[in-house]
Amino acid sequence: MSPRDPFAVLPEIESALRNYAGRLEVGDHLRAAIEYALLSGGKRLRPVLALHACAAAGGEPHDALPACVAIELVHCFSLVHDDLPAMDDDDLRRGIPTLHKHAGEAMAILAGDAMMTLAFEPLTTGVVSPKLEKAPELSIRLVRDLVRATTGMISGQVHDTIPGTAPGRETLARVRTIHQHKTGALIRASCTMGATCAGLSGRGSPEAVAALGGYGDAIGLMFQIVDDLIDVEQPSELVGKKTGKDQEAGKLTYPIAYGGGVAGAARCRDEVRRLLADAERCLQPLGERATALRELAAFLATRTK
Repeated sequence: MSPRDPFAVLPEIESALRNYAGRLEVGDHLRAAIEYALLSGGKRLRPVLALHACAAAGGEPHDALPACVAIELVHCFSLVHDDLPAMDDDDLRRGIPTLHKHAGEAMAILAGDAMMTLAFEPLTTGVVSPKLEKAPELSIRLVRDLVRATTGMISGQVHDTIPGTAPGRETLARVRTIHQHKTGALIRASCTMGATCAGLSGRGSPEAVAALGGYGDAIGLMFQIVDDLIDVEQPSELVGKKTGKDQEAGKLTYPIAYGGGVAGAARCRDEVRRLLADAERCLQPLGERATALRELAAFLATRTK
């Protein structure tokens, strides 16, 4: 891997997730289900963002590990529930059977519930970082951020899944609302929570947190637009899950909002370029410390899976 590869931090994140899951005292069957969902790979985009946001705000990257674990637990809970028959009814996730196919629907529901509640433990105890346990004010800020993001994500899922719930009359406004909540809320929180963790090193100014929140807003929307393009343009074998389902289900997506077909895809790519420029503007005050976040944004704008 190139030394500038923003995903070079993955081993540290994977180790933190594995160590946390391995110490859970929840019974063998539930722990196995949680480990299946949490440790089966994936991009780890949100914890990667948190580590780099902490560094961009002037902190020590490893200080963001409690936020990394918390955010990934929430993200994986959302995937487990999103795959259920009552939601997207998916058989594959990350190229392997979804949890409800692997362990049964009841266990998938319960494991998802457990991951959502467990997410707050790393933010309120020293289980991942003893330093955080000695910073209660910072801990409270992280919990508030995660609560807002998780609630926003769930409300976005409501708008995406249940017809007629997305506010607004214009198609583009409705799809933007869905994306900003369903995907964008947790991506923004990954950036702001990472920046907040810089406070463990006496850094992380309000201005840095705000700048990284703006960056998170831009790449969060960009990420979902690219996801929509992948769903209509890439084969299931490449992506690791069934594609084309959004169109089959009649879901509101950016390509559809822009008219569909080749023209709709082209307008989506124009919007991706605009959001990439917005993300770069947000990072300018942070200088060279934000180099990894710039690299990450460029990757997200052009990914194919």
